[in-house]
Amino acid sequence: MHGSGTAGGGPGESGPGSGFTQPTLDSFGTPLSEVTFCVVDLETTGLAADACGITEIGAVKVKGGEIIGEFGTLVNPGEPIDPRVTRLTGITDEMVADAPGIESVLPAFLEFAHGATMVAHNAGFDIGFLRHACELTDTRWPRPPVVDTVVLARRLTEKSEVPNRRLGTLARLFGSEVAPNHRALDDARATVAVLHGLIERATGHGVGTDAELAEFCRAIPSELQRRKRHLADGLPHTPGVYIFRDADDRALYIGVSVNVATRVRSYFSAAEQRRRLRDMLAAAERVEVVECAHRLEAGVAELRLISGGKPPYNRAAKFPEHRSWVRLTDEPYPRLQVSRKPPAPGTPRLGPASGTQAQAAISAIEAALPIRSCRTRLSPKRLSPSCVLGEIGKCAEPCRHTVSVEEYGAVAERAARAMDGDPAPVAEAVGERLAELSASERFEAAAERRDELGAYLALAVHSHRIRGLVAAGEIVAAGRAKGGGWEVAVIRHGLLAGAVRTPPRADPMPYIARLRETARAVEPVPDAVDAAHAAEARLLLEWLGRPEVRLVAVEGAWASRLDGPGRWEGRVPHDPSPWRRESGY
Repeated sequence: MHGSGTAGGGPGESGPGSGFTQPTLDSFGTPLSEVTFCVVDLETTGLAADACGITEIGAVKVKGGEIIGEFGTLVNPGEPIDPRVTRLTGITDEMVADAPGIESVLPAFLEFAHGATMVAHNAGFDIGFLRHACELTDTRWPRPPVVDTVVLARRLTEKSEVPNRRLGTLARLFGSEVAPNHRALDDARATVAVLHGLIERATGHGVGTDAELAEFCRAIPSELQRRKRHLADGLPHTPGVYIFRDADDRALYIGVSVNVATRVRSYFSAAEQRRRLRDMLAAAERVEVVECAHRLEAGVAELRLISGGKPPYNRAAKFPEHRSWVRLTDEPYPRLQVSRKPPAPGTPRLGPASGTQAQAAISAIEAALPIRSCRTRLSPKRLSPSCVLGEIGKCAEPCRHTVSVEEYGAVAERAARAMDGDPAPVAEAVGERLAELSASERFEAAAERRDELGAYLALAVHSHRIRGLVAAGEIVAAGRAKGGGWEVAVIRHGLLAGAVRTPPRADPMPYIARLRETARAVEPVPDAVDAAHAAEARLLLEWLGRPEVRLVAVEGAWASRLDGPGRWEGRVPHDPSPWRRESGY
């Protein structure tokens, strides 16, 4: 931890006077120059405060425009860090292995921040994690005043000067000497520069005290939002899916939440500034709710409803049929192609993925194997024109009949194994090429090969994990529910077949037995039948991978081969520096 400076804080309670009593000077708030701000940033293992852990806390305490203390420490989250998060933050499991747990760090941080107004960029995220950490450790949350620099930026910056309100964009606008880099203390330092720049602008709007700043942040909801607020009345405080419908009962927007009532009400607050969703509210006439047993069932229901109904105001997950697959063509001399039509289950394939990722994966395989890349349909009975790849030995030249259909079939079989089996031959071949390019200082070309290899390995792992889940048959799993009880899921061939939440302090096994009897039947398949099936399987895999989830029963085999793609998860290259076989790739 960094040493903290002297404690500070404004005198008295901030906020406007109440009732009809004569206000005192203090009731108008504390001058901003006398307010101590604690600017905080967290790094975490994920986005959900109630399901993820804190890996780093960074904070800077400022008063009168001067830094008076800093606080920074790694935190052991008590769970593995997702490789995707590690790629974003650079924080690894090894880095936090010997770090203190949140139960040790939280009291020290709260003492550091005592008496200060907390500031964060997208404060709902950071404050949400801190409050949840207090719940987990039986620590009283001090309920400090909070300033969100995102909210301030929305009111004090124009689209003409910044394209968005991301921390990096605002840090550049206000001349921060520290660039945000997804490390907590550096991001907190950058947020300090943003806060000072925004406060300077706010003073031009007559904001001079902490009370006036708090009032300034409370933007007034639009007339439309006030008029439509009744749509949130009477909704359940349970997990589920909410559907905004228009006068013709068409679905406009579909969302998911662990507390539907609270989430829907947020659309009618001043915090909701997205023009797209305000346009949706103008057409909305009612809100339909599909109540679910728990978060997982709600997430699956949302996926199914969005892909089936394609509501106009949703963006993500609306067109799974637009996802791409890597497959071998059906011809005497097969080649790899990107296709939106999924291959038949059980045939060699990678996907689904974006078209860009699929094409990058193909480039990696083609760089490792002498499989043809031309799009001409070749005939074993007549010659076709050759290309430069054949001339330089990068293709077996089936166009010139230098290999028979049978001999070329062995090349196609190696490509099939690259999709369904061990990625090592492709990784090693591309790795050797990376080493050659780096040794000759052709770093741009090396970066391209690195990105292609990364896309291939990520897609191979993704496809392998989905295939294993779908082929496994029935899996019954349960995770601890907040407040007691278990969140149970019956998964059959990569689809959610049933869900239940068991009551606190009750034996869960009778509920699980009843759920298995009533869960819907799913026809056995060896692999995902389409992109929607794969998307649901991926959501289920993410839930199954959570540390609080326990397997109850598995019918069939759910396993990963030692020499399969699973061992490559998290081992995607990022640095185009000299590539060596002994590096482990």
